[in-house]
Amino acid sequence: MPAEELPETIHVTTDEQLRAVSNLTRHRIMAVLRFEPATITQIAGRLGLAKGSSSYHVRLLERAGLVKVVRTRKVRGVTERYYAMAARAIVLPDPVAGQPDALMRHAVADLEAAPTDGERHVRMAHLRLTEEQFAELGARLDALADEYQKLSDPSLPDASLVFALFRPAPHEQAEAGSK
Repeated sequence: MPAEELPETIHVTTDEQLRAVSNLTRHRIMAVLRFEPATITQIAGRLGLAKGSSSYHVRLLERAGLVKVVRTRKVRGVTERYYAMAARAIVLPDPVAGQPDALMRHAVADLEAAPTDGERHVRMAHLRLTEEQFAELGARLDALADEYQKLSDPSLPDASLVFALFRPAPHEQAEAGSK
């Protein structure tokens, strides 16, 4: 299915989908499939996985409706399946209080696994903003991410952009939660 025909988003709503996207290996498989279809063998090669492991994780993603077979071809009598994302974007539910945010957990794991000798831009800034400034900054970050996502070229190396704009828990609440 050409990218133009993909649904814009899939909203993760079922427990099966949530379990599927909560796994780091499956998160990385979806990253491989984000720009172009790939076979189990290609996915395994890109991620350094055994083909059996790659196949297992792709089947779980397919069963959850997050990836799908977009074409097949016969190679020496065997049907080779090409998998792709089932939508352009996956929208996760807001995390439940007290549970880790799967998206942020995966982003940190990807950052930690990234080569340290390459160019990286990592920054944390503590801000004090009005509600209007907070909303404006969130909208600007979303727009910037959308702008650069449209410029993405599958022939170029991968780059990840992750941001989190949030109001931290008050100090008393944060301290109580750590006890």
